[in-house]
Amino acid sequence: MDEDGLPIVGSGVDLTKVPAIQQRRVVAYLNQFVVHTVRFLNRFSTVCEEKLANISLRIQQIETTLCILEAKPAPEAAPTQKAEAAAAAENVMTVAKDPRYARYLKMVQVGVPVMAIRNKMVLEGLDPNMLDSPDAPVPDGATGGADDQDVTANSSDSESSFSD
Repeated sequence: MDEDGLPIVGSGVDLTKVPAIQQRRVVAYLNQFVVHTVRFLNRFSTVCEEKLANISLRIQQIETTLCILEAKPAPEAAPTQKAEAAAAAENVMTVAKDPRYARYLKMVQVGVPVMAIRNKMVLEGLDPNMLDSPDAPVPDGATGGADDQDVTANSSDSESSFSD
């Protein structure tokens, strides 16, 4: 024996005289340990998920702010260039404004089959591909003028024939 009274080799207890371990008690302790550990891990994972979500949100906000700060403002055009561009834009007739194409665009909005409209446009000598791009300039380069007034007067009769 050493100075504390413990045996140096072996336990010094006759194991044949020790009573058996109560299995119910051991199972209860083990069950309590497992339940406690699972609850702890669940709480821990929930807290970690919340913190990660908060950090992810902050990162997205910072990235958005960074993109806004990095975006270079578009240089403003000189006033003379603006005036010239506005004058050119006013003179250009778009497909949507051209009365010859406007009635076909209206037919598309009403629900007339597109293939039928395209066939009719080909018969009248118009480009059926212009239905896909109503903001494009008119292919023949038409500008606002007296000819458009005549076409508008003639096309109103044909537009009324397509109404329900």
